[in-house]
Amino acid sequence: MAASGARWNHVWVGTETGILKGVNLQRKQAANFTATGQPRREEAVTALCWGAGGETQILVGCADGMVRHFNAEEGTFQGQRHCPGGEGTFRGLAEVDGKLITCVDSGVLRVWCDNEEETSPEPLLELKVGPGVCKMRQDPAHPHVVATGGKENALKVWDLQGSEEPVFRAKNVRNDWLDLRVPIWEQDIQFLPDSKKLVTCTGYHQVRVYDPASPQRRPVLEATYGEYPLTAMTLTPGGNSVIVGNTHGQLAEIDLRQGRLLGCLKGLAGSVRALQCHPSKPLLASCSLDRVLRVHRIRNPRGLEHKVYLKSRLNCLLLSGRDNWEEDLQEPQESKASPEDTETDELWASLEAAAKRKHPDNGQSQRALQARHRKKKRPGSSSP
Repeated sequence: MAASGARWNHVWVGTETGILKGVNLQRKQAANFTATGQPRREEAVTALCWGAGGETQILVGCADGMVRHFNAEEGTFQGQRHCPGGEGTFRGLAEVDGKLITCVDSGVLRVWCDNEEETSPEPLLELKVGPGVCKMRQDPAHPHVVATGGKENALKVWDLQGSEEPVFRAKNVRNDWLDLRVPIWEQDIQFLPDSKKLVTCTGYHQVRVYDPASPQRRPVLEATYGEYPLTAMTLTPGGNSVIVGNTHGQLAEIDLRQGRLLGCLKGLAGSVRALQCHPSKPLLASCSLDRVLRVHRIRNPRGLEHKVYLKSRLNCLLLSGRDNWEEDLQEPQESKASPEDTETDELWASLEAAAKRKHPDNGQSQRALQARHRKKKRPGSSSP
């Protein structure tokens, strides 16, 4: 797929090898895009978000501390910004009013000027949100509001236009029946639409709803699913339920009004890394450690709609919100393979090389056996 066809991709996926992959689900095709021309694990893509231009620009957060601007219309990288500070990879990435918002593992949240004319190395704002951050999420209704949480780092809501203290700080649940403290491990966060409520999923297979307007800072609703850590979560189009994924590749839909299980989705074979629902269609995109991008239908009939193998281990994804997916077939087919699609599977390459070293004369011995066989079966032979 040529760069000019990048606008027809439905899903964008970030990989551990530093490649941004654009996937066209109608054609079952994937195109690779890299800033340097070669995949590098030092540039692993750890966070993705849409830029100021809507779905025409993608902000790509990499493990080397760079935030790269990708033009989804032209299929090219157009500029980058170095965002140092703190330790670890990006756990969240957002943009508001021409400014970048970044947050890393060690709990350093920074706001940067993203203007090409002003490239100051100093951030406009820096907040300490606590160590062990697993997720930073921007409020779609109020872009200057973000939420953070992590391991032994309770949910906090920050107003980047206000003070340096959180506007909401969640309180841990009460001790268990043995009067032991319940550990904290917030893995993912979502803001509920048309409400001030937030929902989180934890590494201890819990789904919790918080209401900052409530006098209590503890969860107003809690549900559990399975026995394994939950790693990703997304809101369904109606906003009345969430879909969660765990480390064993299990997906489930949880009702946020009653806290009950609505249904499960099958097909994943590895730990879930990212989930995202389409804003209007009953579709769910997911990626996991089995290197496969899947799109499920989450309403009756539930089931797998698309499945594309992408070779690399996948970290994050962005699902296009446009509705005219079927019209994408009008785009003419490309006759040549993409020059960027040069990635090879290191595992299979090493196995093939090892096989050749172990049996270097295997091809010659097979040809010799075939020649002897033809000699015995030649016309006029007196074989019994």
